[in-house]
Amino acid sequence: MDHKKPLIALALLCVAGLSQAGEKEELLKLRNTTTSLINQLVKQGILTDKMAAEMIKQAETDANQQVAEAKQATTKEAVPADEVRVAYVPDFVKDQIRQQVRSELKEEVVADVMTKAKAEKWGLPGVLPDWVNRFKLSGDIRLREQSTFMASDNTPIGNYYDWPTINGNNGGMYPSAANSEVNTRSDRNQGRERLRLGIDANIVSGVDVGVRLATGNISNPISTNQSMGNMGGRYTFNIDRAYLRYNAVDDTKFNWLTLMGGRTPNPFFTGSSELVWDEDLSFEGAFGTIRHRLVDSGLSSAGESKGPTVYATAGIFPLQASTGLSTRDKWLVGGQTGLDWGFANQDSLKLGAAYFDYQNITAKIDPLISSGGALPLSCNAVNAESLQSVPMFMQSGNTLVPVCGANGNSSYPGLMGLASNYEILNFNALYDLALFSPHHLKFSGDFAKNLGFNSNNIARNYSNIYGMTYGGIATAGILNNPLSNASTIGWQVKAEVGWPKVDVGGHWNVFSLYKQVGSDAVLDAYTDSDFHQGGASNLGGTNVKGWVVGGSYGLIKNVWLTGKWLSGDVITGPKYGVDLMQLDLNAHF
Repeated sequence: MDHKKPLIALALLCVAGLSQAGEKEELLKLRNTTTSLINQLVKQGILTDKMAAEMIKQAETDANQQVAEAKQATTKEAVPADEVRVAYVPDFVKDQIRQQVRSELKEEVVADVMTKAKAEKWGLPGVLPDWVNRFKLSGDIRLREQSTFMASDNTPIGNYYDWPTINGNNGGMYPSAANSEVNTRSDRNQGRERLRLGIDANIVSGVDVGVRLATGNISNPISTNQSMGNMGGRYTFNIDRAYLRYNAVDDTKFNWLTLMGGRTPNPFFTGSSELVWDEDLSFEGAFGTIRHRLVDSGLSSAGESKGPTVYATAGIFPLQASTGLSTRDKWLVGGQTGLDWGFANQDSLKLGAAYFDYQNITAKIDPLISSGGALPLSCNAVNAESLQSVPMFMQSGNTLVPVCGANGNSSYPGLMGLASNYEILNFNALYDLALFSPHHLKFSGDFAKNLGFNSNNIARNYSNIYGMTYGGIATAGILNNPLSNASTIGWQVKAEVGWPKVDVGGHWNVFSLYKQVGSDAVLDAYTDSDFHQGGASNLGGTNVKGWVVGGSYGLIKNVWLTGKWLSGDVITGPKYGVDLMQLDLNAHF
């Protein structure tokens, strides 16, 4: 509605009347009443501060102009020395103006105020219980068409084995059994779906709880995709996250401390890289992050992250609890320190240096192992410590050794364990260039080195074991195995341009990356689950190099399309190249 005309008229009358010497007290009251009314309209959100200031300014300007014209007219007109003239507005005129302003404002103002009161439930505290306002519901869904294309010159089937599937049969399957070999020749198409539903609840100021449900295989920690084609069977819906979080803030609302425990999001900065951690991985355990501003920006930037901020994160995470008589619990202990710098021109720089130490992660061979290069005992006969050393989940690429022979056929490995320790040094960097805002240009890099890998130690510990694998390739024995410290390095570079978020119609971004992941650079269980997959279990892993290109385009608000092409080849071993195309329809709420 147009409030300006009656309000300007009223303000003009007040200012003009007050500019005349001898104006009556009632006009002063009218002026104060009008000013109060304008302020109330501003507080209720009907008028903005800018509109109110313009109205009062315009009224004063018009009043000054009228006073000037009146003085000029008085000057031109000859006034006898013994005559005094006073500008006067009769009472009946003032009453008429008041009634007109009230009648024009009352109906529209009341209607607007009532609308706002209903929307915000003024004076109705019992309409909704207090706990409702402390909960926030969110979620997303992704529909994916995925096509896998094998290189035409790939090695024949039989040179790579699906060790996760073999382990999954608890030592009862050996490499020559059905479905134990990796598909290196046949293309395939899949339909996949991901649904996630999250609930955040505030307990008290600074303390909240987060819960997220997600589709996916319960035994797969890095993928929430549900493959279609189950004869109409229902999807599994699992608890993907469940955590308690505490955030401490200072007087400027700067979040200087975060403590979390439970099943949490990844606490470590990755720079949008999946070299070490797959983006869908949730962490079980506890961690804390402390932050410190190097420059005190004061109250003027309360809640903002301008200026350089240093941070440090440390956590401990149980990976595999012991069972039976075993005491070999597997743990991850990790820490990261870094810099988060937001510049005045909206650019930003983020750096991170981390160290991750996996404990009790290597294979433990049964003490009753026979000499002369034979495999260990059948998996039915080995002790609990050896069985516990077998990883509950892995993908492909890490160096493995047999923990026991296949049940019923000890000429083949039945369960495989990790040959190397994993102590990973990791560096991440991300620079966000806002020069072309609203489009951003981002550059990132990721480097990982496994300091725990030692080929001499591996040869000494497992020198009399046959049936070892290196980079997912079956080998004759440890002494003839091509172990190399070069396999302990992984790196990635990435460039991205476009809108920072693509959840609005017409927004877009594109990206490209290249990476190389040595066989034992990182633990293959937690690295990117999409890059170079194609095995019987659709697994990613290490011992791979290649590139990825992709982009996203917003269709409407909260709905967008994403397309990616992933092309990877093994670094060591017979030719095995896989191209993967993913087309996604995404929506979030």
